[in-house]
Amino acid sequence: MHKRVHRGFTLIELLVVLGIVALLLTLAVPRYFPSVDSAKETILADNLRNTRAVIDQYHADTGRYPDSLEQLVEKKYLPALPVDPVADSDSSWVIVPPEENDAGAVYSIRSSAEGKGRNGKPFAEW
Repeated sequence: MHKRVHRGFTLIELLVVLGIVALLLTLAVPRYFPSVDSAKETILADNLRNTRAVIDQYHADTGRYPDSLEQLVEKKYLPALPVDPVADSDSSWVIVPPEENDAGAVYSIRSSAEGKGRNGKPFAEW
């Protein structure tokens, strides 16, 4: 008289667990992707604000604007080139030159990312 021991899960138990996991995913996933986009926009705004402040500091120190963003890194004004998280690149910035009577080549920077932020404003106008 051997007793058979059944180990494992029944098909019904597995289906119930998969149903619960699917329900949790339908609640979590729609909230995840907007929060990722929101974080990218926040980082973009912060990188633009900080880089513009560094450009202004360079101008105040030297009396001219930098010739490139790399020059800010070389002169230790920035530890590294800022990253545009929306465009996912550190080399895709749009350089805004200064007015004709100012020396240098970088007055400000803008994002090259296409599309609009949550506020409805295109990234290129930030």
